[in-house]
Amino acid sequence: MLLIDTKILPFTATAFKPGEKDFVTVNDEELNGKWNILFFYPADFTYVCPTELGDLADYYDEFQSLGVDIYAISTDSHFCHKAWHDSSDVISKIRFTMISDNTFQISKNFGILREKEGRSERGSFIVDPNGIIKVLEISCEGVGRDAGHLMRKLKAAQYHHEHPDEVCPAKWEEGEATLAPSLDLVGKI
Repeated sequence: MLLIDTKILPFTATAFKPGEKDFVTVNDEELNGKWNILFFYPADFTYVCPTELGDLADYYDEFQSLGVDIYAISTDSHFCHKAWHDSSDVISKIRFTMISDNTFQISKNFGILREKEGRSERGSFIVDPNGIIKVLEISCEGVGRDAGHLMRKLKAAQYHHEHPDEVCPAKWEEGEATLAPSLDLVGKI
């Protein structure tokens, strides 16, 4: 099932949030009213995952300045998330919430659960303030993602959300020209 332009399904999960004195509960309703990135990864204490999460942590302040919350999600427990955060120099940079999807509900909702393994694929989902999925990227376990590319896609999604009569062409960067779809453009690009 294609998830673009669909509303996220309900979920409730326990999470580790750096700086909190206890574990927190996160649900789909908390995502309403703001932009969110749900960043699924296969497992804690692995190889590619910490490089991706460290890269995402390096962009955290910029995402926050754009009104975006980030949720890292794997099927590991919230206890495992905390232990990884406390023991890894790279993961200790994380200030965003790390959700435990140990019931597999969220991964199933987003269609990225590897059922036989009990792990998620690498999936990035940009969700608008109405809970609608606007961007998704899924890659195999051996291919890491780039937070800079995710930032560009987020800015394009936010721009299009604010300017629904304009579209952002390939490699569009903030401040560059957009396109206004019309019959006049057909065959001329």
